[in-house]
Amino acid sequence: SSSSVFLSLQLFGTIVWILVASTRVPLPLLQGWVMFVAVTAWFLSIVFLCVFLFGYANRIAVNWNQTDFLFHGATFVFYFGAFLLQAATTSLHHFPRKFNSTMQEKILADHEYNISIAASV
Repeated sequence: SSSSVFLSLQLFGTIVWILVASTRVPLPLLQGWVMFVAVTAWFLSIVFLCVFLFGYANRIAVNWNQTDFLFHGATFVFYFGAFLLQAATTSLHHFPRKFNSTMQEKILADHEYNISIAASV
């Protein structure tokens, strides 16, 4: 059913949101888009869920099948792009954080690397 899809979007969007937010966000431009997608999809899925749960779908003259298809299609494209950016961030974990520094601190610590892999998946 449609409400179970929206609930799963909320669940997985919340998990991505938490996982990305729990790292130091070494590349804000890349991971900022990941957070934007997760938060926006989470918020819009709550709006759609409320529309269906409170019966507003019967009062609004919209083709809900087409709207649902477009929403999930756009969400797929945005989440796929977010996955690519998060995976790119994860793949750079072994590079030094500051190239001019004498300390060789990696972009992602080992714990953050594991969290970033989970966020990518």
